[in-house]
Amino acid sequence: MKVLLPDTIELSPVLPAGWESAVVDARAEIPAEHHDADALVVWGSSRRHLASAARDLPRLRLVQSLAAGVEGILAAGFGDEVVIASGTGLHSRTVSEHALALILALVRRLPEALAAQDDHEWSSEIGGIQPLHPAGRITTLLDANVLIWGFGDIGQTLAPLLASMGAHVRGVARSAGRRAGFEVVEEDSVRDLLGEIDILVDILPASEATAGVIDADVLAALPDHALVVNVGRGTTVDQAALRAALADGTIAGAGLDVTDPEPLPADDPLWDAPHLLLTPHGAGGRPVGADERIVHNLRALGGDGEFDHRV
Repeated sequence: MKVLLPDTIELSPVLPAGWESAVVDARAEIPAEHHDADALVVWGSSRRHLASAARDLPRLRLVQSLAAGVEGILAAGFGDEVVIASGTGLHSRTVSEHALALILALVRRLPEALAAQDDHEWSSEIGGIQPLHPAGRITTLLDANVLIWGFGDIGQTLAPLLASMGAHVRGVARSAGRRAGFEVVEEDSVRDLLGEIDILVDILPASEATAGVIDADVLAALPDHALVVNVGRGTTVDQAALRAALADGTIAGAGLDVTDPEPLPADDPLWDAPHLLLTPHGAGGRPVGADERIVHNLRALGGDGEFDHRV
């Protein structure tokens, strides 16, 4: 049996007995010599590549994504007999790390410090004697109220990091309860909580239900000192509404690792929004444990155990 590995990442899975691998161009059609593949690993793959796989691989039984999102794979037209497995969990630590970096940068006013550094200014507004909890500003995670909207693997990895720094963390999911030791509220209750939130973290996936869910009403319901961080998907935020909220000062700042579209066009007005920290979708990009996930699901395909993160 054969598994096709993408050339966009260096992988070294220790394949189960009876399996062989081949590396293919993840942005091109599948070469005819590999139309006998039983499994395909997807990472940074183009629509052309996925369409070819759906059309040209009659023996295909598994598509293993190394990304958490699989919307592109689902849209490619694979048959019902093909198992789709996501890379959920492979980016939890790196994306959490990046989300924490964005949050701390905004809370500790690093963009303002860099601007002062460019001006060779020793800013007394940023440094020196400061109140712990100044009116109208969030300057520490101590006692900060953080709401993580999208409380999956990444949210559950990020939450204890924030809590360890003194934040009060709650999650938002489809159903209420407790996950990983944290209170989780259902999505219908979010708007009732926004008025007390200091930091809203968006880790929502892209879907019809989440499109533009962080809209003008959500932003208006947040306190003026609130910060918004998005490491989920750009489509979940109404960017025009976010830009307006930043310009009007109805939120204090935002950190975005994702936008809609990507790359963000050079002439998009979002670039010039005040109090915005923008990174070019750099939170993930480094799946941790990819080899092990591939091997596990190849074994599952052979009947040895259950699929990990089957969609």
